[in-house]
Amino acid sequence: MPTRRHLLVTAAAATASLVAAGQAAQPAQAAPAAALPQVNMEALIKAAQIDPRRADSAITAGSKDSVLQVERALQARGLLSATYVDGHFGTSTVAAYAAYQRSLGYSGLDATGLPGLTSLRLLGDQRYTVTLPLSPGSTVALRGVTVNTRTRAMLLEAERLLGTQLSITQGSYSSGNSSSAGTHDGGGALDLSVSGLSTTYRTTVVRQLRRVGFAAWLRTPSQGDWPYHIHAIALADTDQSAAAQHQAGDYYLGLNGLANRGADDGPVVTPKLSWEEYQRTT
Repeated sequence: MPTRRHLLVTAAAATASLVAAGQAAQPAQAAPAAALPQVNMEALIKAAQIDPRRADSAITAGSKDSVLQVERALQARGLLSATYVDGHFGTSTVAAYAAYQRSLGYSGLDATGLPGLTSLRLLGDQRYTVTLPLSPGSTVALRGVTVNTRTRAMLLEAERLLGTQLSITQGSYSSGNSSSAGTHDGGGALDLSVSGLSTTYRTTVVRQLRRVGFAAWLRTPSQGDWPYHIHAIALADTDQSAAAQHQAGDYYLGLNGLANRGADDGPVVTPKLSWEEYQRTT
């Protein structure tokens, strides 16, 4: 006759067999999907402004991985040669991205080769995710001119630092001014009056504009067909015209933003921050 101990052992073995059989019957669990790589939009836009203005194929610090993801996606669509998939957002990458934007039906300011958030996310579908997204916001009226909400916020912060309100002589999204060479055709562009301001205070205004994320310079009559004024371009504004993009890149490279590409003649502000970077420091 089986002993009590034998019966318990037999029952335990049977239970274990049933459990094992039940476990074997369960469907296999799918392995978790690998996380997609990330494209840092702030770093990408900085490279897209600076790299086309370089005399070499240097890579903008902190941007390589993000630029490579975008270049690989452009290559996969047959828009960029493998030769230029190198992490340098140069003129070939700009041209390829502009072609991609046109393939989406974009034109004008939306197809300059400077990535916007919507096109960047579409390009990265199933390939990468976008971090630190940038947006110029909507267009609004400000003191008789048109700007976007990002530019308005930047100017208001500079004025807060200065403790005074500035007079705007030209805003953004305004074409037809030949002396502006297209810099005001898109977003992020402002011209400010310096009437009644001392030489020292003009420099102070330029410094505070630079501090909050503008590429800003005091323009003089000796430089072109214009009166004394302050010209400012909001860094990393994705609505920038091509001409404004060039000025932003030149500012980062220590140049004056003029056609002669001379040395920057404005006050030194370091580090050179975008609006988003400035906000994270305050």
